Parts: sequence; structure tokens; C-alpha cells
Amino acid sequence: MRRRPGGIIHTYQGYDPVRFPSPTQPPADVASAAFEHMLRFGETRSLTPEELADAVEIDPEQIAGLGPSLDSLIAMLEERKRKILQTYETGHALALSSGDYAGAVQAADPPEQFAKFFRRASRSEQLREMEALYMHVPDRDPFSDRVMRALAALERKYAIEKLDAKRPFTGRQKMDVDEAIAIGEELDAIDELLEQLREARKNAKVAIIDLEALSRFADEADVQRLQDLADQVREMVEQLAQQQGVDQSADGYRLSPKAYKLFQGKLLEVIFGELEAARSGRHRGPVVGDGPVETPRTRAFEFGDSAAHLDAPGSVLNAFARADFDRGTGKPRLRTTDLEVHETRNNPKCATVVIMDMSGSMRYGGQYVHAKRMALALDGLIRSEYPGDVLRFIEMYTFAKLRTIAELPEIMPKPVTIRSPVVRLSADMSDPDITEWQVPPHFTNIQHALSLARRILAAQDTPNRQIVLLTDGLPTAHFEGSTLYLLYPAASRTEHATMREAEACRRENIVINTFLLPNWSQTEEDVRFAHRMAENTGGRVLFTGGSDVDRFVLWDYVSRRRSIIG
Repeated sequence: MRRRPGGIIHTYQGYDPVRFPSPTQPPADVASAAFEHMLRFGETRSLTPEELADAVEIDPEQIAGLGPSLDSLIAMLEERKRKILQTYETGHALALSSGDYAGAVQAADPPEQFAKFFRRASRSEQLREMEALYMHVPDRDPFSDRVMRALAALERKYAIEKLDAKRPFTGRQKMDVDEAIAIGEELDAIDELLEQLREARKNAKVAIIDLEALSRFADEADVQRLQDLADQVREMVEQLAQQQGVDQSADGYRLSPKAYKLFQGKLLEVIFGELEAARSGRHRGPVVGDGPVETPRTRAFEFGDSAAHLDAPGSVLNAFARADFDRGTGKPRLRTTDLEVHETRNNPKCATVVIMDMSGSMRYGGQYVHAKRMALALDGLIRSEYPGDVLRFIEMYTFAKLRTIAELPEIMPKPVTIRSPVVRLSADMSDPDITEWQVPPHFTNIQHALSLARRILAAQDTPNRQIVLLTDGLPTAHFEGSTLYLLYPAASRTEHATMREAEACRRENIVINTFLLPNWSQTEEDVRFAHRMAENTGGRVLFTGGSDVDRFVLWDYVSRRRSIIG
């Protein structure tokens, strides 16, 4: 009997084309999303699955059927909104609400002690004044209920006026006040859902859609389909998180050292991507063509050369080549003249302290996020390209604190605790009854930060020492002995103390590079101070936008590193 043709069904392990994206597409960057969340909010607790899913940017095309499902729901809601606006008119409801309010005001009959205030509040039609009157009337007074009815009528009148001003109604069907308020609530819900659906259409964040509210307008099957897609996205994020070092525990997601390296690598790719054609260094690239094989350069051994750099094969070959000309046995004997050593490149060690301003003003414009991103990128650069260099970080506010790289994501600008336009305070920090927690933290103590950086660099065995100062303005705090002074606006006394510390850095051959970040309150005096410190210490001042500070600092570090080597 003739066999019927059969077939083989292939099962590809680890890839489900229905539930997961194609392996040829780049995966979503879960590690960077989790880090950006931590940099912005400074949270040290674990991320919840919802927070992680909301932070991750996913290409909607990777989720089969997501785009068409969302498009159909958007079209359905837009059509429903269009029909409502083309069916109803708001003039009748406006007239009814105005009449209801006028009737409630007339029926209020205020007592003599409240009459003047009530008439003024009712004529101005201000909810705040009507509410203030209601709070002054005793609860047991019958006038209290009448004021409440007038207040409710005014609120309904405002709701109809807002509906009429916000929506372009073009229909002819009249509405009473209750109908108009219900229609307004329905349109607000539709607008909110449309915003959620469009956002999900851009980045596959299905979890932000209010499925309960959507069930009022969509079929149950469509809502269930979205729920399935949300589960699919959540499973995808969980899988990618595991691959990228975002570990899941009973408390949520935590960032592992693997995630740190991935995030730093992504930062360096972005920062140095524009230099691809001209950059040099240890960068991976293809080996192609039939060119000559590169060999290490060697030279004759000299007294004092390290044995670690000895070219053993070349030295032995020299001995064999010379043995043919030696008299006697002709057996090769290794002599000093046969020895060769590899030529080495001078790779001097650099020591850098980064001072990061975390005073209260760094919160504006998200400057603190850019500063922390820069610090992580600089740490990644040095670990990968200059592993012998020394890098330390100082958090600067009213005080200065040495921070590890693991602590950087959680540091945040300090809250402003004094709102006075003029502050002149001092505190003896040697007094055991005074602690740091009792001192306003949001001031800028550059002097203390420079002093701490100088002590750290003094212990480094290299002449190449520098301070990178990231700040957005003038110093407003300094120490004189154990006494801390908080002076705002900035005083010359604080500037002189800061300059003395900067000059002490100069005497120890420590270069200060100031990166002045923009700020809404920045003045010409802030710029002049940065210039004065650069001139007095032989350092430099660089002006940069906050979002570009990571690029400028790293490029500056690499360029100075090359000048030292050259």
C-alpha cells in the first residue's frame, strides 16, 4: 500500500512566536529602565512588577495582535464620542442650571448676621466664598442646609458651563442638568481611556489601561483580549529581567551587578556613539583582509628592565642564531646580549574625585538625575578602559559625604526646609547636642567638599590628580574650624573660605574642573564665581546643559587622559 506523505513538526525550544517577540528583534532594555526609575526616585526598595513594566519601553510590534486590538478600541471610542457630540446641545441645560442656582439663592433667606456675606458670595458665584460661609454657619442652624443646597446648585452650574466650554456640541437634542452631568462624566471617561490606549499603542504598556472603565464601552471579549495581552507583556518583562540581571525576589525586583554593567555599557554606547568614526582605544572590531600580521615591538635588554617584559621566544632565537658562529661546541648559551624585552607604553595612573551637588536647587529640571547618570557612566568607562585609575564620589549639600558607586542611585537633592529670603545661621558642630539632622540640609558647601576631596587625593600615589565639580551655583555654606555657617544669599565670607580651600588644592597640584549646570535662578554672579575659582587655581570651568553633562564629563576625562599619556 502506498504511504501517504507525512511531515515533521519542528518545535523550537525557548521561543514561542505567539507569546514572545521574534529572537531577531532587539530585546527591551529592562536593566536601563529599572536604573532610570531608581535614579529619578532614589528608591532603594525593590521594584514591584507593575513599576518595572511601566518603566520598560517595549516595541508594540513585538506583541502579536496588540496594535490591531488597540486601534479597533480607539476607533470605537472615538466614534462613540463623535455621536454624542453630534446628538446633544447644552443651551437648555445651561439655562436650567442657572435657574436652579437662582432659585436656591432666593430660597436661602439668610439670617441678619450672615445676610451681607451671603449676598456677596452668591453674586460673585465663587465656590470658595460659599464654602467659607458654610463653615461659619452652626450645624444646627437651618440656614446651614439652605447654604448647602445653594452650594450644590452652584457646583452643578459650574459643571454644565465647563462641559459647554470644553466640548464642541453640535446636536439639537436637549438635556436636563442630570443628563448633561452624566454625559460629561462619560466623555471624560472616554477621553481618559483614549489617552491610555494611545500611550499603550506607543510603548506596549497595556497595564496602564483601566479595563474596568473600558468594560462600560467595549465587548467583554475585547476586554479579555487586552487582559491576555497585559499578561503576555508581564511574562515578557519577567523573562527579560531575568536575562539582564534584574533579579526577582519575594519582595520584588532587585538590581544585580550584571544589571549595573549592562546599564553602564548602554550609557557608554550612547555617549561615545557620535565619536565612532574617530575614536581610538580598546574597541572591538572585525579583522578582515590580507594585510600584514601585527607583531609586538621589542628592543635589546637594558639594565633595570623588568623581567616581566622579557621576550622569551625572541631571546632564545637570538641565542640559537649566534651559536652557529661560536667556536667550540657550537651549543647555544643564553647571554645578556641575546635578551630582548617588549616595548611598553607609558600608561600613567590618574586619580579623580567627582563632587556631585545635591543641594535643594538640583531638583529643578531633574539635574540630579543627569549627575547620577554621569557618575555611573564614568565608573563604567574607568572600569573598562582605565582599570588602574582611581575614582571616588562625594555627595555635596550642607555637608560633604563620601559615597560608593552602589549608593549613587539612591542619593537625592535635599528638601528645602527654610523659605526665608535671607538666612544667616551658624552651628558649632563640635557640640554633642547638635547633630547633622538638626541642620538645614539644602545648602551648598563647596569648601567642605573640596577639603574632603583633597584629603582623599593626597593618599594617591600619582601626580595626575583632579577634582570634577558638578554644581549649579554659588556656595552658601562653609566651615570655620568646627563652626558651620549657612549664609543665603551667598556671602563673600563663604566665597573666601571656598577659595582658600581651592588654592590649597592648587598647591598640592590638584586640578579643579568645574562643570556649571544651568538653573532657573542662576545669575551672572554664579558664572563669575566659577571663573574666579578657575583663574585662581589654574583649573577650568565648562558650561553644559544638564542632559549633556554625562557626555561632556566623559569626553573631557578621555581627552585629558590622552594629553597625559601623550
